[in-house]
Amino acid sequence: MSKATIEINGKKYEFPVVEGTENELGIDIKKLRAEAGVITLDRGYKNTGSCESAITFLNGEEGVLRYRGYSIEALAEKADFLEVAYLLIFGELPTKTQLDKFYADIKEESTVDEEMKKILDGFPKSAHPMGVLSSLTSALIAFNPSSVNVESEEDMYKAIVKILGKFPVLAAWTLRKKNSLPLNYGDDSLGYVENLHKMMFEKPGKSYKVDKEVIEALDKLLILHADHEQNCSTSTVRMVGSSHAGLFASISAGISALWGPLHGGANQAVIEMLERIKEDGGDTKKFMAKAKDKEDPFRLMGFGHRVYKNFDPRAKIIKKSADEVLAQLGVDDPVLDIAKGLEKEALEDQYFVDRKLYPNVDFYSGIIYRALGIPVEMFTVMFALGRLPGWIAQWREMRLMKEPIGRPRQIYTGENLREFKEVEKR
Repeated sequence: MSKATIEINGKKYEFPVVEGTENELGIDIKKLRAEAGVITLDRGYKNTGSCESAITFLNGEEGVLRYRGYSIEALAEKADFLEVAYLLIFGELPTKTQLDKFYADIKEESTVDEEMKKILDGFPKSAHPMGVLSSLTSALIAFNPSSVNVESEEDMYKAIVKILGKFPVLAAWTLRKKNSLPLNYGDDSLGYVENLHKMMFEKPGKSYKVDKEVIEALDKLLILHADHEQNCSTSTVRMVGSSHAGLFASISAGISALWGPLHGGANQAVIEMLERIKEDGGDTKKFMAKAKDKEDPFRLMGFGHRVYKNFDPRAKIIKKSADEVLAQLGVDDPVLDIAKGLEKEALEDQYFVDRKLYPNVDFYSGIIYRALGIPVEMFTVMFALGRLPGWIAQWREMRLMKEPIGRPRQIYTGENLREFKEVEKR
């Protein structure tokens, strides 16, 4: 095993170098504090590996994303969302028998205790859907109080199909509450994604009908969002789970982390930006110039990516679906026209091309959700629906690997020891 040498105040310390299956290298510094009396400082954990994982491989420089060794391109083209969910969680693509059972077991768990409606009733219509979804997910614990025995494969499986069955219902109810529609349940004759769409949009007294292209686009979006390595919400799920908190509590914490505008709220920020451009007159060239002006505070949302230093591979896939959905629905929306104008200019503008500031998955997913009539506040809920299998997979892996409880260190920068003075002397 190769080693890395760290020199501190003239003294050298050796630490093992860990190599991943894709030749990624990491220095294992867990004994650094014990041997040298120092810790590493890495704000935002931008260069710190928190775990070893066999779930997702991401190479931002090359624009590569793989789930369990399968390229995101192949999965988006050939698999459906539940196949990908099974792959992420259990490590292999399911056989026909396994997939049929998986879907049947999820359907069996796709009802929610009627008392959950009382909890939902307690929220005002103005409540943000992500806050509602996080609370409802956490509330599932009250109706399923027994903790999951992670040593039992059967117990783990039951908990997994339970959350996969109930989560779409909670998400749909969140939307229906916002839109003043009666709460409903799904249809066992429909597939997982079509069932979700029906629960969200079915109107009382009207027959449900949806275009095939819409369901295919939604299916692809969920697959593209299913996992993305150790991002903020996924790391939160693992961190909370490391305390041996249950699956539902850990997922609820992940939802709260995803809610932030710097994470899951990015596609919402795209539409809000497009709305502002429309209100200003819709001049895309003006805002492209503002985006290039370092002195201007305006930022072009949905372009570039913190991890991908090249084209976001997910954006390449979903761009085609966005074009198909817009063509199929024939949507007449000036906001979406602005989006297409920005996309065209950014792909042709040398400033953006040189800096590889291409439209990312948030840009296209926002466009699709807008075209489908999904309210902007629900965009992050749709993200959470896609990310659910990844959160489950990461939680399951962390528990099976018996990872220790997460406990980062810090560098203290506060006051030194001070003498306490009675209140009269202060």
